[in-house]
Amino acid sequence: MEQLGALWAIITAAQPALPLTVVAVCLGVAAVAVVVTPVWRVARNAVTTVHEAGHGFVATLSGRRLAGIRLHSDTSGVTVSVGKPRGPGMIATLLSGYPAPAVLGLAAAGLVGIGHGVAFLWLLLVILVLVLVQIRNWYGLLVVLVTGGAVVAVTLLLDPAWQATVATTVAGFLGFGALRASVELQGARRREGAGRGRGSSDADQLARLTHLPAILWVAVFVGIALVCATVGIILLMRIDAQATVTDIGWFWS
Repeated sequence: MEQLGALWAIITAAQPALPLTVVAVCLGVAAVAVVVTPVWRVARNAVTTVHEAGHGFVATLSGRRLAGIRLHSDTSGVTVSVGKPRGPGMIATLLSGYPAPAVLGLAAAGLVGIGHGVAFLWLLLVILVLVLVQIRNWYGLLVVLVTGGAVVAVTLLLDPAWQATVATTVAGFLGFGALRASVELQGARRREGAGRGRGSSDADQLARLTHLPAILWVAVFVGIALVCATVGIILLMRIDAQATVTDIGWFWS
């Protein structure tokens, strides 16, 4: 019990605010990971993992039975759930994928903004463990294990200041990554030839279930991602006005 209590104290401990300069660097690194295409092709696996986790989480909440998650080397993924093929549960499940990274990024920004970046890293680790038990292919297993290993290393090896720095970068990456993935959806639909209602994307499936245009659902995804990214940046900028890189010894200790 004492060990659990000590772990809980570590998870819930508040960290001092990051300096604005550090936050700006973190967001810059996150933006590079999303904007530079060769980097994005690799980093997008993390966004896809959260995307599929969103499908799985909402499918379970809506009463559907989760049958497995697959992550593919082209950074696509699929979540299989069993239940009624139509109705609110299926619509909610389809609707949850693209916003999931944006919402998680916003939650991360909120936690970092109030000094609980370490708590976010542990939350991320819990999400990865839940995804791990649902993975049904080798590539997906590799992606989740590598990502989870990186999070474990950060939580065990780095001090709280650097953990907060990593959490800030991850928050920015999820926000920016969700926005790029949502914008790319329309291009993917065009390449797939989805204009005649035969597309397999979340937007096309939603269009068939709701009788609303797929482009409208793409716009919804982009709008949610844009709002979450904007609010997330604002939350991350809520720092101690007196904090600078040179005058807060905790950052370098």
